[in-house]
Amino acid sequence: MIKVEGLNAYYGDFHVLKDVCLKVGKGQVVVMLGPNGHGKSTLLKSVCGLVDRVTGSILYNDENIAGLKAEKLVNQGITYIAENRELFGEMTVLENLKLGAYSRSARPFEKKNLEKVFSLFPRLKDRRPQLASTLSGGEARMLAIARGLMSNASFLAIDEPSLGLQPNLRDEVANIIRQINSQGMTILVVEQNIPQIIELADTIYVLEEGQISFEGSKEDALSNDHLKEIFLGM
Repeated sequence: MIKVEGLNAYYGDFHVLKDVCLKVGKGQVVVMLGPNGHGKSTLLKSVCGLVDRVTGSILYNDENIAGLKAEKLVNQGITYIAENRELFGEMTVLENLKLGAYSRSARPFEKKNLEKVFSLFPRLKDRRPQLASTLSGGEARMLAIARGLMSNASFLAIDEPSLGLQPNLRDEVANIIRQINSQGMTILVVEQNIPQIIELADTIYVLEEGQISFEGSKEDALSNDHLKEIFLGM
């Protein structure tokens, strides 16, 4: 579904990503690990049309989308879920969810997708009239993911879904990602060192200093002493 080849990304004169290559097959969960500040979020944003200057190719269903803006990519089924959630705190849970269906391609499916997210997130259904700013950290993360699903996406790029959460909530978020994937969603996840997310992976990549330093299965990663110690917290 997504094939990245020779991707370079820049912020001004700063060269962040350097000839990055990766693949995310349809229906897969691919996990990107790596230290903070080494380009993981930039990679997701590049794929989702949120970085102004990129070179190389990003093939989505065999179409090169490199350089296309996020608004156009959302209509094609590509959605980015930011690590800082980017919720509208003074709007209700329901209003935030409906904003997720703003794109032309998502509007006809708003009712159907609301039913889907409420089945996945019954807690959000109970909190429909509640302001987003009053949610707990775990609930806010659920709302961010649910709003992404409202876009009628077929590909989700999720940036550090477990960031700042307690261990029991990390388990809950990992289970939600598993459920979404089981329904056919293709997912690229950036994480730090969360074993719960790693267990979901079909393929694991490690990004260091803007370059891919490892590609392999979770079994390969778990048998690699360097990765176990540095990135997997083991």
